Amino acid sequence: MVRKKLVLTFPPERVDKPITYHLVKDFDLVINILRAEIHEEEVGRMVLDVEGDEERINQGIAYLKSQDVKVQEAARDITLDEANCVDCGACTAVCLPKALRLNNETWKLEFDKEKCIFCELCVKSCPLGVIEIKF
Repeated sequence: MVRKKLVLTFPPERVDKPITYHLVKDFDLVINILRAEIHEEEVGRMVLDVEGDEERINQGIAYLKSQDVKVQEAARDITLDEANCVDCGACTAVCLPKALRLNNETWKLEFDKEKCIFCELCVKSCPLGVIEIKF
């Protein structure tokens, strides 16, 4: 079993179609919608955690693309400017899934992209603005 976080961008003419339903039904994938912003007749965006056989995930991604859905791996959309981060830990206080934490030994900020759910609370809490999420 493989697990991937994907950012899906739906064209306006596809937001009212049951596209994610087909990922479950036709490709036997387990999906978890982590975040979604979808409005009728507008571009829609969704962050999706997908789990299943790697070949089936690739088939599901091919299906999404055939439906004119833009697919990106989510990890590309998160940036932490470590050179300018002062490791204050303000972001860790709001990170409920514990994707951001201060290392007890080094007191350096550590970021686990696998745990991130793209809630953007860390972005708002960072006093230096060194965390960016491009959604």
